[in-house]
Amino acid sequence: MTKTYTGGCQCGAIRFRVSGELKDSSICHCRMCQKAFGAYYAPLVSVRGADFEWTRGARKTFRSSNFVERGFCGDCGTPLTYEAPDGMAVAAGAFDDPSQLPPTIQWGVEGKIGFVDRLHELPEERTEADLTAGSFLHELVSYQHPDHDTPVWPPEDRA
Repeated sequence: MTKTYTGGCQCGAIRFRVSGELKDSSICHCRMCQKAFGAYYAPLVSVRGADFEWTRGARKTFRSSNFVERGFCGDCGTPLTYEAPDGMAVAAGAFDDPSQLPPTIQWGVEGKIGFVDRLHELPEERTEADLTAGSFLHELVSYQHPDHDTPVWPPEDRA
């Protein structure tokens, strides 16, 4: 039985489906990936050898080097792809259930920021713990696309 994964951007304008075995999940610390994701590193899942299709919308791309294009949502800015001559990788966080795709290797370690290895040592708090700091959090309503396929987005009652 073939495993199927779905995902998309934060606003729901872009959705994708991947069928097949995804075994190359990684974290890249290179400066280019840091900038592309606006983060300390980029979690990526290779879709080489799998059946990949865009099921809603079209990504925009930025050529970050002579060999690589980066795909993203033109509406909400969500990073979506790393596209190179040897194949495409999808942002791990764009999958509906990224916990199914744990990283197995780290690339670009020459760009690794020193404190990244100690992030797990930081104090931890749940989102609700910040309610006293921002009273608006009591009334927060997410407009993010849910973590599953939808026939229409945004919902017509919110459009």
